[in-house]
Amino acid sequence: MRKTERYPVKGANSLWHIYKTVPFLKVVKNFLIIQLARYTPFLGVKNWLYRTFLHMKVGEQTAFALMVMVDIMFPEKIKVGRNTVIGYNTTILAHEYLIKEYRLGEVVIGNEVLIGANTTILPGVTIGDEAVVSAGTLVHKDVPAGSFVGGNPMKIIYTREEMEERKGGTL
Repeated sequence: MRKTERYPVKGANSLWHIYKTVPFLKVVKNFLIIQLARYTPFLGVKNWLYRTFLHMKVGEQTAFALMVMVDIMFPEKIKVGRNTVIGYNTTILAHEYLIKEYRLGEVVIGNEVLIGANTTILPGVTIGDEAVVSAGTLVHKDVPAGSFVGGNPMKIIYTREEMEERKGGTL
């Protein structure tokens, strides 16, 4: 199970309780900042917007490609290390609203991670340093440092140790 906190709701599904869990004006502000960041071609501006207005932790020289969608409700629960690449149209979620509960969880992406285009990262996931996530992957569990993962459901394609064996040395 991913590292999420669970909050049960009664009556209507949890999405009907949305503004009891997050202020409406916060969502509006986050939406505007995220949309601006999604379309700007300037990497430094994106990182500044994320750090300054969304309170995300974003490492130096990290690059969010065009159209990346970070969590609109709880972006402050996203932490990205230094020199990481987040591919085109990737979605990073720190919440999930279900029928009888909603869940919140931090997303931690390490240093020098490569995340391929059109990937979805679910709440409560940690992606270790120097990991590679192939395009189109649904990241539903932790990714070990240095590993290469892909698919839906996500599978470990090879670990750092296996890659070192193939290359005959260390990375």
